[in-house]
Amino acid sequence: MFPEYRDLITQLKTTDRHFLNLFDKHNELDQKIKNMETHVEPGTPMEIEMLKKEKLHLKDELYQVLRKAQEQAPAA
Repeated sequence: MFPEYRDLITQLKTTDRHFLNLFDKHNELDQKIKNMETHVEPGTPMEIEMLKKEKLHLKDELYQVLRKAQEQAPAA
C-alpha cells in the first residue's frame, strides 16, 4: 500500500499514534477479508462487502494523513 510513501509510513508508524491505529486497523480488516474469502472465517458476501468498504475508507484516511505529513515535511 502506497509504496511511494514507504519511508514516511515507517516514520509515521513510530511518531503518530493515530496513523498507527489506522494502519493496524486497515491490516486487520485486510486479513479478516482474506480469511472470509477463503472460508477460513465465516462471512456472507454482504459482510465481506461491508468490510471492504470500511477498509477503503481507512485507506482514504491513511492517504490524507500521508499527504498532509508530506506537505508539512521540510524540503530535502
